[in-house]
Amino acid sequence: MWPSAKSSVFLSVLIGISLRALAQAPPVTITLDEAIRRAQANEPAYAAAVADSRSAALDRSIARAGMLPSVDFHNQGLYTQPNGLQNQAGQGAAAQPAPRFIANNAVREYASQGIVNETLGLAQVAAVRRADAAAALSAAEMEIARRGLIATVTSLYYGAVAAQNKLEIAERAHTEAAGFVHLTSEREQAREAANAGVVKAQLEEQQRARELSDARLAADKTQLDLGVLLFPDPRTPYTLAPAENLEPLPSLTDVEQIAAKNSPELKSALAAVQISNANVMAARAAYLPSLGLNYTYGIDAPQFAVKGPDDVRNLGYSASLTVDIPVWDWLATQHKVKQSEIRRDAAQVALSMAQRQLIARLEEAYEEAATARDQLTSLNLSVQTAGESLRLTKLRYTGGEATVLEVVDAQTADLAAENAREDGRVRYRAALADLQTLIGSMGNR
Repeated sequence: MWPSAKSSVFLSVLIGISLRALAQAPPVTITLDEAIRRAQANEPAYAAAVADSRSAALDRSIARAGMLPSVDFHNQGLYTQPNGLQNQAGQGAAAQPAPRFIANNAVREYASQGIVNETLGLAQVAAVRRADAAAALSAAEMEIARRGLIATVTSLYYGAVAAQNKLEIAERAHTEAAGFVHLTSEREQAREAANAGVVKAQLEEQQRARELSDARLAADKTQLDLGVLLFPDPRTPYTLAPAENLEPLPSLTDVEQIAAKNSPELKSALAAVQISNANVMAARAAYLPSLGLNYTYGIDAPQFAVKGPDDVRNLGYSASLTVDIPVWDWLATQHKVKQSEIRRDAAQVALSMAQRQLIARLEEAYEEAATARDQLTSLNLSVQTAGESLRLTKLRYTGGEATVLEVVDAQTADLAAENAREDGRVRYRAALADLQTLIGSMGNR
């Protein structure tokens, strides 16, 4: 059903009020650590991973409780239709009506008992081991989700910082181009340059204006993309803290040692192997006897009382010990053991693959970070060179020794060098963050 006109007007008013409130709200300054913290509270996939981990931890408690005695307080009142005869089955000297159901002891029977049950067997031990391994697996999967979220937030954060820096670069480039238009116009009025130079400068200024508009749009988009993870309303105004100084790259040996201890992928694969081992144990437990213990204390008598007629004591206890020995199940247990062993072998292959993948990922991530670091040094030098070239070319143009095309080329080269340096900074920060996330040091500061 389409909303009524009044509902549409009301919704429009609410949206307008919300937009005005957002526009008037002071922007929040967000650091990378704060962005990670907010994203962990708002991202649904990570929240699901945390919920699974907490649920698996409770499964451990449940499995361990299965190895402990259970205690129940049983209360029952039972009436059975008499068959018209009298017997001495009940307590006391007097004859009592016999119940029509032979399974019942008396026409009226009352039970109020505390019952303790305990079952001992290898299956319970296997269940605890399986629950422990499943909890470890869920914890590892949660850590994988956490690190993946951190990598995403880091990429968005530094991308937004770079977009903001590129916006500032575009503004400077536009200002530079506008200034050059003014300079060429003055030289034309002084009969020192042709009108073609002014036209070329104007075309360059118009191009810089379009690039400035694109840079502003890109900065807004990155702000919104990051805002989706940070705020209930992604339009909430915020500013990003200035980017920290670039961290040095640790040695490859240190990276490998830390990753071997902290890799959640390895922990996840190892936990999967442990689960499969517990499943093998549980399947083999069907070959062994199980021991059942029962202790009952209370009343099971025709009267709901501690003592019956003639001071017969109704309150008492009973105990039983049961041993169930498996004999034959048409090879079902043998096949279940075989199934669990097949899955265990597959889990061990997955563990081996996880180890190889970790080695390869570490090598790739480290080489990427090292290459990005080296190229960033070259990009910084290119920015200095391009800036100096632009300065000298403008001086030569002012002195009549350079053409408009040379100045425009120098401006373009300077703009390209600055944008390339911003891309290089993002690349190095992203590569370093990926490496730190891989070894578990990212997000734990």
